[in-house]
Amino acid sequence: MLQSGTSASREIWDKLSRDEKIVITNNSKPTALLVNLPDGDFEKTLQDVRRAKLLRTLEEAREEAAERGFLSDEEIEAEITAAGAEMNASGRSQ
Repeated sequence: MLQSGTSASREIWDKLSRDEKIVITNNSKPTALLVNLPDGDFEKTLQDVRRAKLLRTLEEAREEAAERGFLSDEEIEAEITAAGAEMNASGRSQ
């Protein structure tokens, strides 16, 4: 966790307020996104991120369906359940 007051964290907070986001990489691959919350509305922003992840999951399911044919009702339900479980799990880890 970053703590306020250190020179490294000060640089990060300055960059974050300037650029509104910081991409965190691991082995040169983006793995996380640090986002500025100028209005301090953490819960709304978190809800927006979860919604975006869910929409991405649904779009991936649509693309897969287009490539191999339509999904069965069971496959659609499994995708929805998995996306909901992912959202719930990420909410508990906060």
